[in-house]
Amino acid sequence: MNYRHFVLLGAMAVSIPVFAQEVTFKIAHFLPAGVPAQQRVLQPWCDDIKKESSGRIACQFYPAMQLGGTPAQLADQVKNGVADIAWTAPGYSTGRFPAIEAFELPFLVSDATSGSRAVWKYYQQYAQKEFGAYKVLAFHVDGGQAVHTGSKAVKSIADWKGLKLRASTRLGTKTVAALGGTPVAMPPSQLTESISKGVVDGAMGAWELVVPLKLDEVAKFHSQPPAGQPYPSATVLMVLMNKQKYDGLPADLKAVIDKRSGAVLSEKFGQVFDEENRSSHKKVLARGNKVTDFSAAEMDAMRKATVVVEEEWIKQVAEKGLDGKKLAAAAHELSIAEAAALGRK
Repeated sequence: MNYRHFVLLGAMAVSIPVFAQEVTFKIAHFLPAGVPAQQRVLQPWCDDIKKESSGRIACQFYPAMQLGGTPAQLADQVKNGVADIAWTAPGYSTGRFPAIEAFELPFLVSDATSGSRAVWKYYQQYAQKEFGAYKVLAFHVDGGQAVHTGSKAVKSIADWKGLKLRASTRLGTKTVAALGGTPVAMPPSQLTESISKGVVDGAMGAWELVVPLKLDEVAKFHSQPPAGQPYPSATVLMVLMNKQKYDGLPADLKAVIDKRSGAVLSEKFGQVFDEENRSSHKKVLARGNKVTDFSAAEMDAMRKATVVVEEEWIKQVAEKGLDGKKLAAAAHELSIAEAAALGRK
């Protein structure tokens, strides 16, 4: 082997790792692998970034808390590098992300697409500071939470009284209580069995979860606002990435991540959740379940009953140095504007 060959081999040894640098993202979340969030949003996102990086980026999913811990610890798992990316809810980390919580106030979210577009814009304008420790890939909402009950329909505000309902967020529990119900906290995985055994009467939950959790088998009644009207409660969800993991990527791989994230990924979540919501409606009706829309009068009564939830939230975030009145108003305005832009209000 002559000197020229040594030079060629040396150049290859130096250049190949730079060209073919590969990374595998560990992606964690709190629900089973079969949920639409993984199958219809995150997995296609991974497929896209793998293709656009020429195979240099790959994903490994860890659903249903397979990396250990509880859903409340997912944000820390990403921050500390246990997971590279997590899909979770800011509300699981009570008090940690107060500004973004505005989108969980009562009667604010009317659908997932407009709500997700709105919450991403809200994050950019009002909540970036509290997520400074992360690379934020997306924010979205679940589209609003209907009431799913086992033995009777919730048609009026009087029907809420005494109902034991699972609520998924801090403000969701306050909304249930303001409407006369008894809020119960429990993981989604326990909900179906709890309804079947009478531990709870039902749940406030997104339509997207009804079929994957088999809620329609035990909850025969579903109550919701009329089309285009906001739901009593909603959940904000987010996709967070370890900041050091992102910062350590070469510029071209950062560009691939950026292209497929932010407003694009947020809206994709919204579109998929709305499609799943419509599909769930059809499936529960096909089972013979009953879907009831609240009347205009009952919507008005429920709105009045839950004003106290927003008033209390404004006072609480003021103690953290936030202008809650301004944030609540911005959330409402963005929600209405995005719904109008899509022709939904």
